Amino acid sequence: MTSARERILIIAGDAASGKSLLDLLGTAGYEVSATASPEEGFAVIRNLGFDLLLLDANLSDLDCCKVLKEIKGSSSTEAIRVILLSAGGARERGRGLDLSADDVLSRPWEPAELLARVRAQLRVKRALDQWREKTRLAEEAQEIAHSAFQAVAVTEKMTRDAFSLGHMLKVGVIALFVIGAITAGIFFLYSRRAERETKRAYAVIRQLERGVAKQQGLVAQSRKIREEIGQSKSAAAPEQKQELGKQSEELRGKAAGDSGDVAALRQQLAETTSRLRRIEEESRVAQGIIRSYAPSVCLLHVVVAFRDKNSGQPLRYAGLNPQGEPLQDSEGNPIFTLSGSGPEVTAHFFGTGFIVAADGRILTNRHVVEPWWKSDELNLVLQQGIEPLITEISAYFPDSPRAFRVEIQKISPDADLAVIRGNLGDSKRPMLPLDDSKGAAISGQPVVSVGYATALAGILARAGDDTARTIVTATNGNPRQVLVELARRNLIRPVITQGHIGDVLTDRIVYDAQTTSGGSGGPVFNHHGRVIGVTFAVIRGFGGSNFGIPIRYATQLIAR
Repeated sequence: MTSARERILIIAGDAASGKSLLDLLGTAGYEVSATASPEEGFAVIRNLGFDLLLLDANLSDLDCCKVLKEIKGSSSTEAIRVILLSAGGARERGRGLDLSADDVLSRPWEPAELLARVRAQLRVKRALDQWREKTRLAEEAQEIAHSAFQAVAVTEKMTRDAFSLGHMLKVGVIALFVIGAITAGIFFLYSRRAERETKRAYAVIRQLERGVAKQQGLVAQSRKIREEIGQSKSAAAPEQKQELGKQSEELRGKAAGDSGDVAALRQQLAETTSRLRRIEEESRVAQGIIRSYAPSVCLLHVVVAFRDKNSGQPLRYAGLNPQGEPLQDSEGNPIFTLSGSGPEVTAHFFGTGFIVAADGRILTNRHVVEPWWKSDELNLVLQQGIEPLITEISAYFPDSPRAFRVEIQKISPDADLAVIRGNLGDSKRPMLPLDDSKGAAISGQPVVSVGYATALAGILARAGDDTARTIVTATNGNPRQVLVELARRNLIRPVITQGHIGDVLTDRIVYDAQTTSGGSGGPVFNHHGRVIGVTFAVIRGFGGSNFGIPIRYATQLIAR
């Protein structure tokens, strides 16, 4: 957060909406005020000044249109960013933008999206304010330079009327100009260097901002994921089993009667019974996997630092404010430096791994333990002369109150796979059985996927809203501290989902068992309860087709 809290004014359409917005934005750390009418809101903005207006109104309301026009048409208020909350779809949003709103969000709105849009608009305002300030300073500098030039001209005229002293003064003036030119050149070179460092730093910032959400964002993510998981359970195996059982009883009753086509009814009964048995069998397999092998599937936490490729100096925060947060520039971005003694800049990444050998070896994806591998985003950082390096890899297993430090042992030259190893002590967790035979993966066969989909947010979602809020508040959203608290409470457990194989290709298995980011590196089991693949590409958000690397690539790596 910046040193001065940004001010937001809410013009709410009703009391309930106003209170909801006040609570959300106030909790996010903004200074928030509210008014009941557009006219009152414009008077408050004009007299008190705000950074952003959140206008919850109907576009058919003439007062709403009037206040937008007045705010954007007045030189004293045109810099204020305006987000319009409006009912309706694309047409209404388009009209809101035509009326000069900076952004339009349709109701009902999601808290996380609303906060993100508020942050985006405030970033734009900070950038524009900085640009205006630079323009003002440039104009002042131009005026000063003009005045200095006039003064030099007068001085030079006076020196022409003097004898030898005038000549000396002229030489002195020329020397001053030379010194000024040299100073300007040094300043220009320094500015160019600072610009390059800033460009590199902002590339890193963009990556960090896509990392682990903190405080309100993390709580909002966990709440949204909990809702998605709840919706996806509508088609879960227990519900399907119950429905098929009901259909089976109905068909048996009809088949035992005298009316209708008995042969057709018996055919339907046979098909329903077959489906029911298949679901029961798949459920037994999933339950066996959970009972036997879930304790051997770990959440991997990878911490990455950055250093200058030429000097080897680590990228650091320029300093911390009294609240212990990184110092920020006028746009709200952390200030980075390659010197000083501030804390090093780190990024946090998550994935899944599982035990494949009795000596503690763990299999996962290469892109989990080397997040920059084939990453377009992190390649932008590399292009700016900053290279990433791993400072820590920790494995968190279910039913374990602590983390295990692990290190990279092998990287596959052929596939997105890596073997890591750590001292797991006397945990006695079983190694997962692997099946690289030709018939292990067959299209249409059921599979079970195990992994830590959505990482921290997913674990917090399963812990419950109150528990999630308590943990995030107590740890200030720090990923390490959140993980420590989750492990202490025995809340770290993988997500187990079921699906079917869609296709088996030379280098990948396509399946529809639900997973998402964070599930990379997790095992994919066939209907015999053996690992046939390792998840390596997932679709963001639950659902869709996902991809697993055939386990034969891993057996070659483990055997070396």
